[in-house]
Amino acid sequence: MGWVRVPAGRVLGWNIQPKKQCGSGLHVTLGQPTGYPASAYPTNGYPNSSTTTTGTAYPYAAPPPQSAYYYNNNNPYYAQPNPDPRAAFLRRLVVIIAASFIIAGTVVFIVWLILRPRVPEFRVDSVTLSNFNLSSTSSLLTGNWDVKFAVSNPNHKISLYYDHIEASVFYKDESLSETTVAPFDQGTRNQTVVKATFAAAARYVDKKAADSINSDRTSRGSVNFNVRMVARVRLKAGSWRERHRFMRVYCGNLAVGLSSNSAGGTMVGGARECKVGL
Repeated sequence: MGWVRVPAGRVLGWNIQPKKQCGSGLHVTLGQPTGYPASAYPTNGYPNSSTTTTGTAYPYAAPPPQSAYYYNNNNPYYAQPNPDPRAAFLRRLVVIIAASFIIAGTVVFIVWLILRPRVPEFRVDSVTLSNFNLSSTSSLLTGNWDVKFAVSNPNHKISLYYDHIEASVFYKDESLSETTVAPFDQGTRNQTVVKATFAAAARYVDKKAADSINSDRTSRGSVNFNVRMVARVRLKAGSWRERHRFMRVYCGNLAVGLSSNSAGGTMVGGARECKVGL
């Protein structure tokens, strides 16, 4: 077996180191494979300018596989943030509340379009005062008030049922008498006449209010009274479920002609509209 002359360097990925000169050849020592492709060398030891060297040989049957992009999940700079459960809950809660308001508003608007509800109308047509007496020394008041109301239901589809009505007559903020009005019903587009009778017998009133009433009788010849009512009302519209409401009625500045030497009088200035709230 003869020696083969091989230049020092790398061939097919093997480290080649000269060991000793032996005859006409070179004794070489083969090291461990390097994994790099072998470079082409000319046979005479010098580079050949006309030859282009390309590394295409591998010490394996196939080129090594390309390494995939390495993603370190343990790196805090690349870790995906965990969603805050409280923030997610608050977002869902806000969405649910907003959707509930939208649905409720839509239902109320549809019902309003169908029924077109309107507030009842109250008007005072007459006030009659009799047996009136007010002592300037003891501030004891006696009198009878007969008030006639015209109550209108302007609704086309809603009937009203007045189950309980309480009424009071005032002078400014001083209560003079209270009473209860008889219950009544009202169909659609209906007007009903309602009467309320108030009576006071030796009722004590504040000294300031008593002096003011006597002053109005002397200076103007009339006294302004106020009537307030609170009613428990049922609203019924066809097959719709009944609704219960509290209705408040205020009829102010009901001027009654009352001179200083008379015991009674009637309302002056014509009928007065009342304020109604549900």
